[in-house]
Amino acid sequence: MRFLRKSLTGLFLVSMTLGLLAYAGIVVRDAVRARAAEEAVVPQARERAYAVNIVPVAFETVTPVMSAFGTVQSRRTLELRSAVAGALVELTPDFVEGGRVTAGQLLARIDPADAQSALDRAESDMLDAQAEQREAERALIIAQDELVAAEDQVGLRETALRRQRDLLERNVGTAASVESAELALASERQAVLTRRQAVASAEARIDQAATRLRRAEIARDEAQRRLKDTEIRAEFSGTLSDVTVVSGRLVSANEQVARLIDLGALEVAFRLSTQQYARLLDKDGALRPASVTATLDSFGTNITASWVISREGAAVGEGQTGRELFATLAAPRGFKPGDFVTVSIEEPPLSGVARLPATALNAAEEVLVLGEDKRLQTVAVQLVRRQQNDVLIRGSDLAGREVVAERTPLLGAGILVSPLRPAVEPSQAASAAPAMLDLTDERRARLVAFVQGNTRMPEEAKSRILAQLSEEKVPADVVERLESRMGG
Repeated sequence: MRFLRKSLTGLFLVSMTLGLLAYAGIVVRDAVRARAAEEAVVPQARERAYAVNIVPVAFETVTPVMSAFGTVQSRRTLELRSAVAGALVELTPDFVEGGRVTAGQLLARIDPADAQSALDRAESDMLDAQAEQREAERALIIAQDELVAAEDQVGLRETALRRQRDLLERNVGTAASVESAELALASERQAVLTRRQAVASAEARIDQAATRLRRAEIARDEAQRRLKDTEIRAEFSGTLSDVTVVSGRLVSANEQVARLIDLGALEVAFRLSTQQYARLLDKDGALRPASVTATLDSFGTNITASWVISREGAAVGEGQTGRELFATLAAPRGFKPGDFVTVSIEEPPLSGVARLPATALNAAEEVLVLGEDKRLQTVAVQLVRRQQNDVLIRGSDLAGREVVAERTPLLGAGILVSPLRPAVEPSQAASAAPAMLDLTDERRARLVAFVQGNTRMPEEAKSRILAQLSEEKVPADVVERLESRMGG
């Protein structure tokens, strides 16, 4: 019996298993048939819209500004050198690094003992030359007087000779007396020649004395210059730099002791490309005195001053390009020679140009314009100037339209975009006209009912708001204020 019971139990379990498997197969078959009988649902394709930043195009008159880098330098820089060798016996208290001096001020003095002795000797020699000149003049006067006396003696001898000849003709005198008179006359004439030679010697002595006096004066002037060279004075008002000496030091001839810089005559030297230089020329080809702004950036603290272009370099220079220009400042403040500054030069104004971000323009000088149905259009423009991160362009049919501010490889003509307009600055929002909204009938009715049912609102304000809600377009700020109160 037990065997029969176990056999019947096993048969029952096998039957149940086969039944369950058959039921599972029927369920799977019905599911497959139902799935196959359903229609295939194809998802609807949607066009992707790219979010882009757009900016409006507005044509106006813009003054372009070109940028360059330059160095501040002084138009007057003097190297102070010692003209003679010696010991520094005197230094002014201002003869220090950064000391301010005035024109003609005595800065340093080199031991003048040797130069003073040389000047004293030269003055003594000049006194001797002056005395020699006076003595030569007196000797000339005496020689001239002796010549006159000798000529008078000749006249007397000639008279005596004529008298002896008359006596001889009248047979009163003798031939010996005539010969004696002739010999005396010849002797006096020889004396006249001697006196003339003495006068010539006296005149030559005067010339020699004048030459000697001139040499003595030259020697004295040279000694005075050497004495003056022992003093180092400021040729102009300025500031001392590179001071290398102290009192008591021995200096050699032509040794540099300091540099004098005129801080009131500063200029900035900068270099522009030839194309930028051509923009600063007038119709006659002369350089315009354009306004220049130099900025010294020092760890966030900017020192700015206005300069004016004064001149240009005479030559390009070996191994260099472009043009070197110089701008001067009448009253520099805060600048020092050697400062590296950023230079901004104003160009002539350009009319009918629009300022756009540089990323809005491609290499082919094209921009993407927002067209109908928010699709992009390609428009060719003319690039006029590049201004740091902006460009100045000209183009037709662009006034009032909106341009993509930042181009990417994904954007092109015909692409659907979602425009993102720049936020209005608070200062601009205050001056701009209020935004207007088109309300639906349901939204308008809800706002009107809220205003009419508000018992705390003054009648004057209620009438004004109801009049605004009755218009075709309602100010956005009014709608926003009312809806915020409704929500509260």
